[in-house]
Amino acid sequence: MAHFPFRIVGFDLDGTLLDTRQDLGAAVNHALALVGRRPVPLANVDRLIGGGPKKMLERALIVTGGLPEDGFEDLYRDLLAFYEANIAVHSRLFAGGATMLDDLAARGVRIAVVTNKLESLTRKLLGALDLLPRFATVIGGDTLGPGRAKPARDPIDAMIERLGGGPAAFVGDTTYDIRAARAAGVPCVAVSFGFHDRPPAELGADAVIGHFDELVPTLLRLPHDSSVAIPEKQPSNL
Repeated sequence: MAHFPFRIVGFDLDGTLLDTRQDLGAAVNHALALVGRRPVPLANVDRLIGGGPKKMLERALIVTGGLPEDGFEDLYRDLLAFYEANIAVHSRLFAGGATMLDDLAARGVRIAVVTNKLESLTRKLLGALDLLPRFATVIGGDTLGPGRAKPARDPIDAMIERLGGGPAAFVGDTTYDIRAARAAGVPCVAVSFGFHDRPPAELGADAVIGHFDELVPTLLRLPHDSSVAIPEKQPSNL
């Protein structure tokens, strides 16, 4: 097998590795129903996703009548409780995901998840899908503390530090992912099938793929720095 240019490959979760639209949509609509709001069509749920579950709920409330004057935190807890209880009803790897992960592992790549989903929910979801052992580290939106989730570079830096340094790449579907990778100086690939906040071609990634069978060939073509070491601690860019 040819030499692979990246020692570490990190992935966003929702809309990148996993299609979680239906389960997230069910949780959002459960919360909306508690305050008498109309449901968001599942086809539109991807427009709400990005930045973590609290931002998802905020967006859902805004598009269905506006943020309430009070009770938001209670509603947020209700959403989380419902989602945790129904976390893997419909969620699955996107097409080609398992073969792609197998390919990276066979090349000796250390694979990470870096998401703005809460770490506890991320681990529960990956565990429910029998995927957790595939990942050398999991970093959630709350793992590093307030203000240090994507689009800050901090989670990407933490991924590289935890996995011992070396050339790394990141795969995502939103500006949160691309901005974080760019800030950390890491090449990034966008997936065209994700939950985008901009058209894929406008995210600013180094490449865009339409199926996971394109990822390894794309990474082989990306520029990389073989001298990359463990990053120095940097202040958050938020």
